[in-house]
Amino acid sequence: MEMVSLTATARAKGTPSEIRRGNGVPCVLYGNEVKNTQMQCASLELTKAYTKAGANTLVDLDIDGKKVPVLFHQLQFHPITGKISHVDFYAVNLKKEIEAPVPLRFTGEALAVKEFAAVIVTVQNHVTVRCLPMDLPHDIEASLTKLSQVHDVVKVMDLVAPSGVTILDDPETVLVTAQEQRKEEEVLPTSAATVEGAPAEGAASAEGAPTAEGAAAAPAAAEAPAKKEKKGKE
Repeated sequence: MEMVSLTATARAKGTPSEIRRGNGVPCVLYGNEVKNTQMQCASLELTKAYTKAGANTLVDLDIDGKKVPVLFHQLQFHPITGKISHVDFYAVNLKKEIEAPVPLRFTGEALAVKEFAAVIVTVQNHVTVRCLPMDLPHDIEASLTKLSQVHDVVKVMDLVAPSGVTILDDPETVLVTAQEQRKEEEVLPTSAATVEGAPAEGAASAEGAPTAEGAAAAPAAAEAPAKKEKKGKE
């Protein structure tokens, strides 16, 4: 597999904010018994390398003349500009197998779409693989030609892994499926008076519910009989 080249330099004096203002990106390198190294990359060159490599293609990182095979491990992005603001690189041992997620590349035409107007729904767009770093694929092809009928699916077992690559996902895992389109239900205008079981306008409210404005209040308890007036002495 062809590696992507990238140049870095030892972290200059200054804060991460100062490095970014100088069109640099603060980075950290660790892994494979490599001592944690603070460094920086040019923003434009770093962005081009990440666009080409993604998270699953080896990068030939040149740090002040010393080359180290690495993977983009973790990235942070500026919340407004979307530019890369920090990167963690993971150094790999080319002789030791690694596990990494690999995106799927969907190819071919689904007959279910053409013949039955089905909708293709992606359930999972990547798989996890184990292989030597140099065998790590940039992506794995997933053919949609198997989707000839509605409800047909493509599973992990339908994928063909490159030589030296083992897919770790359950073979029965569904990756993509052909589903029928949902029919729009016709909604007829209704009113409270016409809905079956609904009280007509002006009817008494349900027990415990607040009464409508202007409705008569519940009858008060019967008045107690008035006391007879005591006759006073004339």
